[in-house]
Amino acid sequence: MQTSSNSTLRVAPDVMLGRGVRLFGFVNLYGCTIGEDSRIGTFVEVQKGARIGARCKISSHSFVCEGVTIEDEVFVGHGVMFINDRFPRAVNDEGRPQTEDDWECQRTVVRTGATIGSGATLLGGITVGRGAMVGAGSVVTEDVPPQTVVAGNPARMIRRIDSNKGSS
Repeated sequence: MQTSSNSTLRVAPDVMLGRGVRLFGFVNLYGCTIGEDSRIGTFVEVQKGARIGARCKISSHSFVCEGVTIEDEVFVGHGVMFINDRFPRAVNDEGRPQTEDDWECQRTVVRTGATIGSGATLLGGITVGRGAMVGAGSVVTEDVPPQTVVAGNPARMIRRIDSNKGSS
């Protein structure tokens, strides 16, 4: 593992880091797995149970919550937010403050080679397909098919990507 100089890192003992992982300053990692040769930018938090594959880049100010699996060779732009609770509430049905027992963690999968543009928000319970691209600032509320470009709020398909030529 490499770190940037003068950096503040919070890496819990239950974190699994692959060979060649590079961490930049003010990173908060706990209970997660990060694959070999991945880079985690400044002010990134990766929560328990999250998995990041090999050769990924997670850019600064991003939040990867519990229930997120990011496969290999994925690019995540600056300020990307993954959300794992579709119906967040401060209190439960009895009027008491919510605890983990009051909600169900929704899983999100980002398949190999996908790109998530800066400032995007991905709601829980979705899959971003292999090689797909999510435009900057998009709000992704449903599955993104492989080899497509989506953008907007809510994100909609803009075009398909020709794997031999980039985009069509």
